[in-house]
Amino acid sequence: MTRWLRLVAAAGCAAVLGAQAQTEVAFDSLDRHGDQAVTLKAWWFGADRRQAPAVVLLHGCSGPYDHRGRLGARMREYAELFNRLGMHALVVDSLTPRGETELCTQRIGTRQVTQANRRLDALASLHWLAQRPDVDAQRLGLVGWSNGGSTVLSATNLRQREVREAPLRPAFAVAFYPGCEADLRRGYQPSTPLLLLVGEADDWTPAAPCQALAAQAAVDSGAGTPAVQIEAYAGAYHGFDSHAPVRVRKEVPNGLHPGEGVHVGGNPEALRRSQQRLLEFIAPWMNR
Repeated sequence: MTRWLRLVAAAGCAAVLGAQAQTEVAFDSLDRHGDQAVTLKAWWFGADRRQAPAVVLLHGCSGPYDHRGRLGARMREYAELFNRLGMHALVVDSLTPRGETELCTQRIGTRQVTQANRRLDALASLHWLAQRPDVDAQRLGLVGWSNGGSTVLSATNLRQREVREAPLRPAFAVAFYPGCEADLRRGYQPSTPLLLLVGEADDWTPAAPCQALAAQAAVDSGAGTPAVQIEAYAGAYHGFDSHAPVRVRKEVPNGLHPGEGVHVGGNPEALRRSQQRLLEFIAPWMNR
């Protein structure tokens, strides 16, 4: 049996344990608005296991909800996938607690919710998970998509003071099609093993800066430095890990060709391969 098939089998076995229904929870971010901490809203998907690993799921610029105000399909499906693997999942909403519903149509540089805000949300989420008696604090992960993938980079970059000083670090991190330019310019020093999953045809958050970031991290790495791995998928656009048809979002002002919009949509082969790669990457932290 291949490693991939063994992981699928493990997920199937874990499924019989079931999962709790999603539960709304709240906790304080490390971010503050004036004298008050920002209180985050999040959705807890608990696996029926004690001392289980747990994953923070970080949404993209559209926020965690669909057009009907329900938790979106991507967030629900990945939370349920992690539950089937015997892992808890926490979907964190960084936007509505700050009075925003989406960032996609806002130009970078004008957004009121920044990576600095979201970095502090991610670090607070890890701390909240670590306090739970049903969570193994040694097996925490960050997984994010698009703007949330950029948050994964920001929250695992030791060149950020808050990351260096954090008393707790994730055991692993995964970023789907993140924007890598900011951390490439800053210099990326990983606090944990990182997997980047990108589309070669992505004209919103292009693959090239992420490939450069991974290459630079490899050059800078020393003994004991966590590795940065990257996998790119030919012909895949932004949002390749979905079943949605490819469309052009003209209202998005950012991307490779400002004013022309960006392509967004699923790619069946990239979806299959990225989920396979995700499971292979997190396998060391799934079961002990």
